Amino acid sequence: MAQQSPPNSGRKVSRRDFLKLMAAAGTVMTFIPFVDWGKFLPNPAGNISAKAKLELPDGSQANIKTFPVNHSETVIYPKTNDQTLNKESFRLWQFIRLPPELGGNKNDVSAFRMYSQICLHLWCLWKYWPDPGRKRGECPCHGSMYDPINGKAFAGPASLQSPPSNVLPMLDLETDGTGNLWILPPIWSPNANGIVGFGRFLKV
Repeated sequence: MAQQSPPNSGRKVSRRDFLKLMAAAGTVMTFIPFVDWGKFLPNPAGNISAKAKLELPDGSQANIKTFPVNHSETVIYPKTNDQTLNKESFRLWQFIRLPPELGGNKNDVSAFRMYSQICLHLWCLWKYWPDPGRKRGECPCHGSMYDPINGKAFAGPASLQSPPSNVLPMLDLETDGTGNLWILPPIWSPNANGIVGFGRFLKV
């Protein structure tokens, strides 16, 4: 006896259902900028009310007078007394002093940038490359590249994503009279410092 093929349980989507689906998707996209993503996506901390010293991997505080031009370090923020928590990827930031041609030789806070190290594509860890011909952030997983000036993806899959998911979250910095650098309390919103793993709207 010939074996019968199982009936096809699939159902073609009608034109009306397809249009309804597209309308629903459009509505969702309209309200994305107004959603408080901080309640849904992992972030280093809920509320941070005080500025924190910008601590380098060797335990010293970053200083304008000593941090090299066209150089970067991975910084933990916010840092805790729990070494397990400090290893979380969502607490890792790339602290960059820009190359000279981008203003890195200035002796003020404008020479520095601090971006979340989480790539906006699939959450791999990217890093800054100071080599001639590069001088950009690069993700080793799928090749997304980031502009060190503003954190915007300009190549790779992250650059094809819609705002705010094409711009890295960024921390604001200030300096004191001795040249030490401090991290100002962030606002975890796409319209402010951004949401780690989700992105930030670029201010024009």
